Amino acid sequence: MVDVTAGSEVCPSWAAMLPRHENGSLDRLLNPKLTHRFCFCVYENSGYLGASGCMILSGWGSAWGTWRAGLGVCHMGIDHPRGIIKNIVPIVMAGVLGIYGLIVSVIITQSISSPATGGGNTYSVYNGYTHLAAGLCCGFSCLAAGGTIGVIGDAGVRGFGLKAEGGRKWFWAAGEGENTGDGDFGGSSGTEDANKLYVGMLIMLIFSEALALYGLIVALILSQHNYSCA
Repeated sequence: MVDVTAGSEVCPSWAAMLPRHENGSLDRLLNPKLTHRFCFCVYENSGYLGASGCMILSGWGSAWGTWRAGLGVCHMGIDHPRGIIKNIVPIVMAGVLGIYGLIVSVIITQSISSPATGGGNTYSVYNGYTHLAAGLCCGFSCLAAGGTIGVIGDAGVRGFGLKAEGGRKWFWAAGEGENTGDGDFGGSSGTEDANKLYVGMLIMLIFSEALALYGLIVALILSQHNYSCA
């Protein structure tokens, strides 16, 4: 690749095809005497990539968690329909992840400044990479939290249904499986054991949700850093 010198900086060969002034210098977008090196015209891409990536990844995590936990609730509801509303918590917590991504994406989008009236750029490379980092931080945190919530929710609600029903299935005849002498299977402590399992599941879900909350906090702090080219 042939390099073309613009002022005191070296630009790639495609810079030779850009418009030039009458004195032969490159346009102001590549001339460091007219535009600051941190205010190059392409870094809006990083900002918009951060906003879109945050929304896509957080939505992916939210959908993943809702899918896995929803399958578990539907499966559990066949044998223990009375516990459907009680075990809807993992689905609600997975849905909140999408809201985290929406908040950060809106903040990033509103922070991306438009070019000035004279065509000069006002959005710096500092802002671009900061917004990209904020979007990826929140997005990947929500994705990890969504997968964790989905897996824990799926296994937890299925186990809750089995414990609450004492291991009985919906297609069993009345009285079948009772007093089998196989420990807790079919015993009278099924409801108590199910509640203990439910409390443990909630604690695991809370710490799983905290992963996304940590990413949201860091993303909000990053989005407040600003360097203006105006």
